[in-house]
Amino acid sequence: MNRICKLFNIKYPIIQGGMVWCSGWKLASAVSNAGGLGLIGAGSMHPDVLEEHIIKTKAATSKPFGVNVPLMYPEIEKIMEIIVRNKVPIVFTSAGSPKTWTGWLKEKGIKVVHVVSSSFFAEKCEAAGVDAIVAEGFEAGGHNGREETTTLALIPSARKITDLPLLAAGGIASGEAILATMILGADGVQIGSQFAVSEESSAHPDFKKLVTELGEGKTKLTLKKLAPSRIVKNNFFEQINEAENMGKSARELLILSGKGRSKLGVFEGDLENGALGIGQVSAQINEVLPVSEIMRNLISEYNLAKDFIARESKFSF
Repeated sequence: MNRICKLFNIKYPIIQGGMVWCSGWKLASAVSNAGGLGLIGAGSMHPDVLEEHIIKTKAATSKPFGVNVPLMYPEIEKIMEIIVRNKVPIVFTSAGSPKTWTGWLKEKGIKVVHVVSSSFFAEKCEAAGVDAIVAEGFEAGGHNGREETTTLALIPSARKITDLPLLAAGGIASGEAILATMILGADGVQIGSQFAVSEESSAHPDFKKLVTELGEGKTKLTLKKLAPSRIVKNNFFEQINEAENMGKSARELLILSGKGRSKLGVFEGDLENGALGIGQVSAQINEVLPVSEIMRNLISEYNLAKDFIARESKFSF
């Protein structure tokens, strides 16, 4: 049995990204009901809102689900207390040291997965005692690693470092991509962009429509002096990009960025002045689909690709 499926008690080794302003209870429960693992994105929720989404997820699915928690969240203690009180079985952590909360969560019987952008941090995760690791490549949308390592380069390196269950993330929106990462050593995948524009995503309809119209090269990594983020090239991006090219300090960039830019763009639909986080794979996403159809497509594509390799294995270089 696949190690990710066994670890989380799910049918398919496909995890939905816990994306801010996209990953509410509707998306998380839909992915879990379709055989994957749905995640609630706590990064854009006040503690009371998170609790509401956990309760609604439990009402909408009997399958396992989890919560994604950015460790730099200002009310992290309240968030963790709510997770434990509501008996959430799985927590994905990111943007911080896995040492901080892993032991505490595991003492409460919660499975812990941490997101990294390098094999160096994968090694740190194993030392911290996590149950699994997400290795996220440079292609991914939103907050990103400073190493700028692509997914296909990162997965083999991370696999050499750790024997833990390994999830690939970044640039994955097809069954063929899932198979490619698994051939390189991943046990499963975490998918963000594809689910961010699903019918069940809480993102604004205008944002979803824009993503389906994006071509290759329409996203770029920016804000490297603060927290590197991959966003759509729009008015906000141009302002930030110009400021970075002029050598503005991190403090000046922080002031220019302001607060709530992601909410403004992704959740409220201001496509020019908001920060529109989405991955490079957005160029392959052409329509807004329900989660059930996305999952069926991924599994069908995976099986077709696997069968093709089996048929063509008689050929050699």
